[in-house]
Amino acid sequence: MLSMRSITRSLVTALVLAILMGASLPAGTQAQMGMDMGTAGSHGIVCTTNPSATFTLTATDGYIQVTDGNVIYMWGYALGGGAFQYPGPVLCVNEGDTVTVVLHNDLPEDVSIVFPGQTGVLADGAASQPVFDGGNLVSLTKTAPPGGSVTYSFVAGQPGTYLYESGTDPVWQVQMGLAGALIVRPALDTMDEHYAYNDAETRYNPDTEFLMFLSQIDPHMHMAAERGEPFDMTYYHPRYWLINGRSFPDTLAANNVARLPHQPYGALARIHPYDPDSNPLPSLVRYLSAGMIDYPMHPHGNHGRVIARDGHLLKGPAGEDLSYEKFTVVVGPGQTADALFTWHDAEGWDPETNPIPVTIPPIQDMVLGMYYSGSPYLGEMVPMPPGMAMMNQCGEYYIISHNHALQQIVAWDLPMSGMATYIRIDPPQPNMCP
Repeated sequence: MLSMRSITRSLVTALVLAILMGASLPAGTQAQMGMDMGTAGSHGIVCTTNPSATFTLTATDGYIQVTDGNVIYMWGYALGGGAFQYPGPVLCVNEGDTVTVVLHNDLPEDVSIVFPGQTGVLADGAASQPVFDGGNLVSLTKTAPPGGSVTYSFVAGQPGTYLYESGTDPVWQVQMGLAGALIVRPALDTMDEHYAYNDAETRYNPDTEFLMFLSQIDPHMHMAAERGEPFDMTYYHPRYWLINGRSFPDTLAANNVARLPHQPYGALARIHPYDPDSNPLPSLVRYLSAGMIDYPMHPHGNHGRVIARDGHLLKGPAGEDLSYEKFTVVVGPGQTADALFTWHDAEGWDPETNPIPVTIPPIQDMVLGMYYSGSPYLGEMVPMPPGMAMMNQCGEYYIISHNHALQQIVAWDLPMSGMATYIRIDPPQPNMCP
């Protein structure tokens, strides 16, 4: 007899395979997936910048939506005195900047921010130090009490991708939502040429720079926080897995879409095929984990070349290249990883000059998804059956990118609602797609 775990795993696997093969989803899910896809400029990293590298964050609370219909109480870092958001603003600074972060606390307990990977951090002008109470560690740095503030500063001395997060009871507060991304641009970066690190091999296309901020939620823990009740972490059991604060299919929606007012960052990677003349530079994806377990992220259709881990370029002592290609990029708790990737039109199928050498089944003989163009050829669209909810815009391809631990691409056991998104490949012709 099969266990319930085996049955659930089999159902999830079957549905994932169906999605990858183009199967249709239930009508309600189809309608939600098709909303707010946005245009090319509405995807990718949304940087919060300031010429002085000074930022004001407020620890506050609010709610996010997940795609099984639930609403989850969260904490988060809001920009200035603005509205709650999750994750916190993506703070983008330049190598060598003196970064100042003023933290205000609107929550009912002491909070703080630590900056893993940064050195010489000051808290209210003094060296940041752990805080003890009666010999017990209560925070990794100076805190802001309820209604209070604290100012942190440091010199961004090393380019890379980093987390910032609460250093006060982090197992509790980081999982409640007090975390965000810090990006330090290298000195090599210019207005015309963009690099992830101070190395020529890390040049990338700035129009295709993407964020994958990975996290998880135990709704019972968040319910206890909302009620002001204690929660025993030995019973911690996550039910939701998120990318950029959203679960699939909301991950596909554009940045700052109106229906997700407190989850501003989409996770759709929108790119073009590699071309040595028109599109020679790779895309860059920045992975960060604010979760408590490993996340094996698997983008279909291409391998990622991991060029850095935790803000450290993968170079040997003699400058040897230690980067590596991965079928699945594993991001552990508190870790970050930077990966370059391209998508190659390897076969170059064309209906006139290089047709696919098999008979393509008629539409009426196919089971297909709403993002299928009706044609297997990139850039070509074919009329679909009447009543079909077709979301393909210009003959583009959609390739799934997801957590390879399939039990984590669910929302409280609702399949295909967790840590997943798509890579969208637009046809190479300029101005063909909205």
